[in-house]
Amino acid sequence: MNDELTELVDEIGRRSFDARMGRRGLPDAFDDDLWQVLETSGLTRLTSEHVAGPAESAVVLGRLARHAAAVPIAETDLLSAWLAAEAGLPVPADGPLTVAIADVSADVDPHDGRVVGSAVDVPWPATGPVVLAARAADATYVAVLDPAPQATGYNLAGEPRGEVSFDLPPGRVAQLPRSVGDELVRRGAWARCVQMVGAFDATVDMTVAHTRDRIQFGRPLNTFQAVQHSLAALIGEVERSRASTALAIAAAADHGFGSARADFAVTAAKVAVGRAVGPVTTIAHQLHGAIGVTAEHRLWLATMRARSWADEFGTTGEYAKRLGRMALATDDVWSLVVGPRKSD
Repeated sequence: MNDELTELVDEIGRRSFDARMGRRGLPDAFDDDLWQVLETSGLTRLTSEHVAGPAESAVVLGRLARHAAAVPIAETDLLSAWLAAEAGLPVPADGPLTVAIADVSADVDPHDGRVVGSAVDVPWPATGPVVLAARAADATYVAVLDPAPQATGYNLAGEPRGEVSFDLPPGRVAQLPRSVGDELVRRGAWARCVQMVGAFDATVDMTVAHTRDRIQFGRPLNTFQAVQHSLAALIGEVERSRASTALAIAAAADHGFGSARADFAVTAAKVAVGRAVGPVTTIAHQLHGAIGVTAEHRLWLATMRARSWADEFGTTGEYAKRLGRMALATDDVWSLVVGPRKSD
């Protein structure tokens, strides 16, 4: 099934990319045509409405990221629709959604229960309803908000980002356990790892093609030993990222996003993929020369997405510290890394 899904998403993503090449700006505009195709194909609510799991979701997220799709696909299905269902709150059955996460530990009124605060760097805030997760010390408060009037900024790749403020009475908020907010962040980090590997794949494809076709001093770039070493280093970083992300996909598929195994695997993947962003983007741009650093070049669409996504739903440094705390908190690091030993 996943091979057929891969082919379908690749074809949709490729057509969208070709149609929009030369028409992208800052900020990038929501691709309504692509969204309609994805929605008609049943891919926008793959896990929330159809019998599909993390493995299928990873195919959609990774392949669309490979083609720099300008749609909030992870935000709609894996995050917002799931969170709204957990809270029992209605959201539209079609159209895009997005998610806002805010820390309101000191902003819940103990007298009337109002939840007040703001969420920053909300992805695609004007494209559809915003499902809010306001995380307090002992609870996660969930509400569905109207779309923002417009995005107030964008990330390095031009994807719209904005701030969403809220002042909600108890009647508009569902109170859920703190663990729901933790799982939401884990799902977001998982999605970004999958998307970053998709962006890495596009980076490798473009860099291999460029060094094969570019003639320098009478021969292709990829015949020079220094270039070959750089390509090997680039691909090694990408494959290390893919391996750690594959572990996170398997953990989520086998044990669920709320499990301890998924928690560890996503934490490790966020560290591995985040640390690969620097060398992957640096080598790719070096091998492309000056042409690769402009917003008009398709390489920029991949590398700048990876750089931006690395800091979303927690930075690489934050996850590295978390991974260290996990190791220090156990007497059996082997089981933490590879799973519990089978009993004799």
